[in-house]
Amino acid sequence: MSPGSKSDLYLREETRLAGREQNLRLRAQMVQSIRTFFVDQGYLEVETPQLISAPAPEMHIEAIGADERYLHPSPELCMKRLLAAGLPRIFQITKCFRKGERGDLHLPEFSLLEWYQAGIDYRSLMDECEALIRFLANRFNRGEILSCRGKDIDLRLPWERLSVRTAFDRYAHLSANQALEEGCFDQVLVEEIERHLGMTRPTFLYDYPAPLAALARLKPENSTVAERFEVYIAGVELANGFSELNDPLEQRARFEAEQHRRIAAGKEAYPLPERFLRCLDDMPEAAGIALGVDRLAMVFCGASRIDQVVSFTPEET
Repeated sequence: MSPGSKSDLYLREETRLAGREQNLRLRAQMVQSIRTFFVDQGYLEVETPQLISAPAPEMHIEAIGADERYLHPSPELCMKRLLAAGLPRIFQITKCFRKGERGDLHLPEFSLLEWYQAGIDYRSLMDECEALIRFLANRFNRGEILSCRGKDIDLRLPWERLSVRTAFDRYAHLSANQALEEGCFDQVLVEEIERHLGMTRPTFLYDYPAPLAALARLKPENSTVAERFEVYIAGVELANGFSELNDPLEQRARFEAEQHRRIAAGKEAYPLPERFLRCLDDMPEAAGIALGVDRLAMVFCGASRIDQVVSFTPEET
């Protein structure tokens, strides 16, 4: 190859990257609009470290180690420490990292929007999620109907609110409790239920079984379920939110139980996040949510794969 010439491989890569320009422009406008929404609502934008000493021990999330520390799978623990320190409304858009996640909807390095507000519960958080997405649709002149993955999604209120129990009874071959007992809850949710969610209007799937509470508060009137929800549009899970657990003893017990499950499965045992656990005595009643920025960009770009809305995929770097 003569000096200055370009190989066919380089030209193909250059063409592929250039072909994403329209989506990247829309994505950039979306991120700017997200910031406008939260600033107008009185939220403070914060930045927390991406390199942390201890992630939350969760069975199905693998952190990436880095020089005896970890790249954060989520900014959740640090943001809750800010809540406990007296910051009542905070949001952040940040890169997060999870080992082994790759597919049409997954990347090992991805962008996450998280926001937290003191003094509200998960139902108020659902309302705020509706307001954010409707705000973005208005900014992009999409009106009340959003075309996504071959579906016309009606954004007019109210959005569907569907309990986990009802969703399993309606769409799955077994109940939610049976799925938990047989260890196939996530598999059934993905294979039998998700394709029905958010197909005509967005769906909030809420009240997850208590064993799946993670860092969520259990319902005071029904401790068998957690005040947790996920948001779906056109079968794609966009966000996971909940009323926050602020009982340090209960949270420690959950972390220790999850740690034992990880060890029994041959997975790495992470150090417990002691600074986070110590702050829970001071954390107010609050609710928080993590929303996938890349997936939200897919929705507004009409993309079928996450590769279409990022500058580079892992395979291209």
